[in-house]
Amino acid sequence: MDLTCVAILLLATSLSLTGCNRETSETPTAQQPAAEPAEKFQQATAPSEPASASLASQSYSASADELLAARLSDEEAAAGWVRLFDGHTLFGWEITGDANFHVQDGAIVVDQGDQCLMCTSSTWGDFELTFDFKADENTNSGVFVRTPFRPADITRDCYEINIAPDDNPFPTGSVVKRQKVDAEAAGPQTPGQWRNMSVIADGNDVTVSLEGNVVCRYTDPADLAPHRIGLQHNSGRVEFKDIKIRPLGLKPMLDAELSQWKKYPEMPGTFTINDDGDLHVRGGKTQLETKQSYGDFFLLAQYKIDDPEMNSGIFFRCIPGDEMMGYECQINNGFKDGNRLTPLDCGTGGIFRRQDARVIAGENAAWSTVLLHASGNKIAAWVGGVQVSDWEDTREAHENPRKGKRIEAGTIMIQGHDPATDVLFRGLQIAELE
Repeated sequence: MDLTCVAILLLATSLSLTGCNRETSETPTAQQPAAEPAEKFQQATAPSEPASASLASQSYSASADELLAARLSDEEAAAGWVRLFDGHTLFGWEITGDANFHVQDGAIVVDQGDQCLMCTSSTWGDFELTFDFKADENTNSGVFVRTPFRPADITRDCYEINIAPDDNPFPTGSVVKRQKVDAEAAGPQTPGQWRNMSVIADGNDVTVSLEGNVVCRYTDPADLAPHRIGLQHNSGRVEFKDIKIRPLGLKPMLDAELSQWKKYPEMPGTFTINDDGDLHVRGGKTQLETKQSYGDFFLLAQYKIDDPEMNSGIFFRCIPGDEMMGYECQINNGFKDGNRLTPLDCGTGGIFRRQDARVIAGENAAWSTVLLHASGNKIAAWVGGVQVSDWEDTREAHENPRKGKRIEAGTIMIQGHDPATDVLFRGLQIAELE
């Protein structure tokens, strides 16, 4: 087995493809035995459905170099963009039925099986989504947005952005059964050729563009709750690649006075805003806590650490006023034996003591970006635009996330880990999922 690869085993197309949803012990990761350099992740069955016979069992792997090559530019990542597909694995996706969604030549491909969706495990509210697609002449497919895992009625449950021939009642770019595409703006179909589509869902407004040209606008008279992104298999062959998304509505959390935060002067360490407007975290053990509580959200942050062994963290859903009693998104760029697939101490974007980052995507002595997602009992993070964690908390409910599942709102804390902590944060922004 290639010691530089991380593998995902797809047991059946009706099984979940979320990756390593494993919970570790309460012993800190750095003290645990090293994980296998190339892990296989057993998948959980789709919720409330028996697994059907698989069309084909497949496994995928991605080397550290391949995952690092999937990182976005610093400018894109700082704007909140992340990849929903890394080009090599189906990490972060779940299939609702028995269709042969698979990775081929850097694309997600499906052409056989049940009419069903492959959905993100993450939840999205207001967002901008962009992707490339290629469909055969008679293909009928689509991209579902704000969709439940299994929508019952597309006129109420979600928005289906169609991929279909011109003779379909709702050709490519239409919002099915809601708004037909502007055929002149969309231009003719291009079977067997790649096209680019973008979808903006902002409040009740949905805007669809093809090749950068707006081709459909729809305003929903009703509110549609945040849900998943889904790729559809209906009929024919369709391919998807370069799938990127960014949350909208991010609001800044930092100002010169740290007016949204509570300090703990009795604790060692300091939190200051420097001349560049960056949050400088020095010393520890200490914490900086938001005055407001947050439940489901996207949090965007850029961070800079110089020492691979230096440690900080972003705690969330914390018990207000307590000492870092919350979930922790780790901030640490260290890795073992020169292998970025084996974090030294959970790894940036890993959920500390729950799930290690699958790759160390941050760079020491340079600004890196993390996007943290929390929705219900599901938590995920991207570093440099690449998804590094995807964890579901299946423990019994508890007020303290260190001891059990907490879906109630709590505060966010920035950690000073120890006296050696010297970390910079900037661009801290948050968007709540409501």
